[in-house]
Amino acid sequence: MNRWGTLNLAIATLALVLGACGSVPPVRYYTLVPPAGGDAAGAPGARSFQFELLPVTVPAQVDQPQMVVREGGQGVAMLQGQRWIAPLGDEVRGALSADLTRDFRAQDVTGLPTGGQSTVRIKLDLRRFDSVPGSYAYIDAAWSVRPLKGGEPLACTSRISETVGEGYDALVQGHQQAIKRLAGQIGAVAGTVAAGQAARCPEG
Repeated sequence: MNRWGTLNLAIATLALVLGACGSVPPVRYYTLVPPAGGDAAGAPGARSFQFELLPVTVPAQVDQPQMVVREGGQGVAMLQGQRWIAPLGDEVRGALSADLTRDFRAQDVTGLPTGGQSTVRIKLDLRRFDSVPGSYAYIDAAWSVRPLKGGEPLACTSRISETVGEGYDALVQGHQQAIKRLAGQIGAVAGTVAAGQAARCPEG
């Protein structure tokens, strides 16, 4: 092959590479943390408290930078174009902390020195985090609350499902709403425990 043929081949190859790069869809990043400045009316009968929130664990199957969704009865898909802005456990923890702070006027003192008797420690383990576009967002959570100064933890479970519309924005909003509902259950217990009163797990 002469040098002109070689040059034409190189140009053609470069054009193919550039064309392929141009066809790659952009990556969209999502967060579960609600925007600041939302509804701050507070939950009815909410009691303010301080809390330490331990790192949140999530199922290994969904602990990925990419959004993982269910397809049919057995299939799952890892979406390369839809990703979490931070590790999923951090996203859930940030969303839960923000919801507790807003709805219960609580204060996240994780990592800060505190001697207050009204401080509780919250532990959350997500056992399921299911995402079905156009259908539902579902979480199955095991969590506990105990006084930071000692005492037995109250261990509870929550199973929350939110119906969602089409699209990934709606799916993320469904998970945000599910975490908000979870925060309402945890916050009600945490406020009671922080006040030194006997608490019970929420029904359902």
